[in-house]
Amino acid sequence: MEPIFAIIAVCVVLFLIVISWLVPIGLWITAIAAGVKVGIFDLVAMRLRRVPPNAIVEPQINATKAGLNLSLDELEAHFLAGGRVGSVVAALIAADKANISLGFAQAAAIDLAGRDVLQAVQVSVTPEIIDIPAGSDASNGITAVARDGIQLIVKTRVTVRADIDRLVGGATEDTIRARVGEGIITTIGSSGSHKEVLENPVRISETVLEKGLAAGTAFEILSIDIADINVGENVGAKLQTDQAEAELKVARAKAEERRASAQAEEEENKALVEEMTIKLIEAEAEIPLSISDSFDSQRMTVMDYYNLRNILADTEMRQSIASPGGTQEMDTTRSAHSLGLS
Repeated sequence: MEPIFAIIAVCVVLFLIVISWLVPIGLWITAIAAGVKVGIFDLVAMRLRRVPPNAIVEPQINATKAGLNLSLDELEAHFLAGGRVGSVVAALIAADKANISLGFAQAAAIDLAGRDVLQAVQVSVTPEIIDIPAGSDASNGITAVARDGIQLIVKTRVTVRADIDRLVGGATEDTIRARVGEGIITTIGSSGSHKEVLENPVRISETVLEKGLAAGTAFEILSIDIADINVGENVGAKLQTDQAEAELKVARAKAEERRASAQAEEEENKALVEEMTIKLIEAEAEIPLSISDSFDSQRMTVMDYYNLRNILADTEMRQSIASPGGTQEMDTTRSAHSLGLS
């Protein structure tokens, strides 16, 4: 009989454990004591639907104590949809205390959209400061160049308040940063001199605010303050220097091209001179033959030949006298050879 009693005892213990898990008596008593109307079978049904009763009942207790009228079905439906029930209820309580109009449906939609609804309510109560640029880029700042070519590095702080009605579908802080950066670059770029911006930095804030940068975002811009502004490089002078260096390289390339072309033309002329010299030598080689043929055919006598030599000598003498060198001796070998006299 003892083994039977032991088995019965084990079964009873297991049954009690299952019942205690399935029926959270302690949570039910806490809810009743807090004035939350929840039935024991409602808690059992939550277990069967795989919904942790604590995740529903405890936020309901907080809401009831804060004077909010929420239903367990709404909270459970939001949990089953993947929402954060505790965060939504905390946001509703904070909004109610701050006199901000926020309903459960709207808060649930914001939460399901991936936004932190509690943080949004807190930002609505206490404005948030957005540093531009953000994070690791904050040490550099937004860089822009004025018309005189001087670069300015600007750091700003934007004070924003969350707009609850535009949280769903509204742009995030990154859009605010991008738009403010665009406004800074536009303002500095349209300034005739960087000194104008340094003398009156508030121009940047005024220009950026006039552009209505909060349109389509989940925030309302309260103010844009210039935290720091520094002078950077002389970009205009650097660009002119780079352009001059580029033009110098182009000029050098063209000069080198012309030099190479002239050198190639010179080599071609040398080859042409050599070619003409060869043709001249070939032609001169035929002169003695022509003279000999003239003697044989009696078209020219010996006296005619000597007269020709005298005329040639006289011509060379006259050329020597008329040359810039005066009495400098001329090379007559070519002339004599031309007539076959050398």
